[in-house]
Amino acid sequence: MPDEIPPVRQIRAAHTAGTVTVYQAFGPEIAGPAAADGRFPAAFKRDRMTWVKPSFLWLMHRSDWARGAGQERVLALEISRAGFDWALGQGVLSAYTGRVHASKDDWKRELRRSPVRVQWDPERDVRLRPLAWRAVQIGLRGEAVRRYADEWISRITDVTALAEEVRRTGDSGLLPVELPYPLDASAAARLGAAAG
Repeated sequence: MPDEIPPVRQIRAAHTAGTVTVYQAFGPEIAGPAAADGRFPAAFKRDRMTWVKPSFLWLMHRSDWARGAGQERVLALEISRAGFDWALGQGVLSAYTGRVHASKDDWKRELRRSPVRVQWDPERDVRLRPLAWRAVQIGLRGEAVRRYADEWISRITDVTALAEEVRRTGDSGLLPVELPYPLDASAAARLGAAAG
């Protein structure tokens, strides 16, 4: 049976009953200590927005398979579902859309107020070609970055070797299994996403 095409905007992630895995790419000065200690070192900048991605392949696109400057190491960060759900509940789309926002002014107000920004970008296949559906990126700032770094993370794993092997072999069977993530109707409406 062929794979079903997912809804255009659906959060897909590796997740368990208690955690969700997100990915980030850093230079070795952050990634090395983070993977060793299970928390970010002092070099991690808390005063700017940090973007987390539940899609492994979207991060591969963004980091050029961990070959981009300052993105040479890929981390898989297991965070609490409670934290992930909080972020999604606070999230505001990074671009105005009349399907979601009452007006452009309302959207601008929400964007200024919220510590979480959500963006939908074309998902990628194992060759990093764009697909017809979208992957979510979640931008955290202020309170959200503090919660992420200090409260939500339960495990940090360096998966750079996996990134290199998938790039070298093109073997999609090596990829993390990312399944639809259940969103309540309220969060789905805020994010223009499929609920589930």
